[in-house]
Amino acid sequence: MILSGAALAVAGCGATRRPSPQALSLERGDLVAIARALANREPSVRSEVTATKAAWPLIARGLSAGGGTIFRPAIRAAVERAATLTLPAIFEEREVPAITGPGSGIAGSYRAFSILATRGWRLIGAAIEEIEHGSTTAARFARANVALYIESVYDAHFSLGQIGKRLLAGYKQLGGAATFGASLTQAEVNALAATYSVANDQLHPHDVRLGT
Repeated sequence: MILSGAALAVAGCGATRRPSPQALSLERGDLVAIARALANREPSVRSEVTATKAAWPLIARGLSAGGGTIFRPAIRAAVERAATLTLPAIFEEREVPAITGPGSGIAGSYRAFSILATRGWRLIGAAIEEIEHGSTTAARFARANVALYIESVYDAHFSLGQIGKRLLAGYKQLGGAATFGASLTQAEVNALAATYSVANDQLHPHDVRLGT
């Protein structure tokens, strides 16, 4: 208990410590770099979101148990669009730990989206192939595990939708338009926040429980 109290006291002291001017400058530079990366990836993200929203109602409650093909054109398109997602260098595993300030959480959210969406859709596609063309054993295994992959896609888009509000909060925390000036304007931040938002990226239905 004594050690826990000491740890809390240290944490409390650290929470009130103000960043140095050098640290603030680094955090602002990281946020600008992250905003630029998000803007560059916006077309591919928008394409993936559009394709996923079209396919999501077909898989949200699990794969069809009936006869006929499961691999509908909308699902195939989502698999293909997700495969085109790439991580900007700043969001790669070796770079993320070096990001400081509010940008760190944003980088983590984008990284989670990209990895979960790409892998989730790839595995959904592979599962459908096994169900439609594989052995009975392979098809049974695919059906038993596909819910995990479907939930990965949902989680990916949940992470994507958190980026905008984190960007807005971080921008304000680090000084806003008065501090960033032309390097990152309020209009640019607002546009990115609209793209990377719950309203834009959340999947419906979103009250799905697949039992995993």
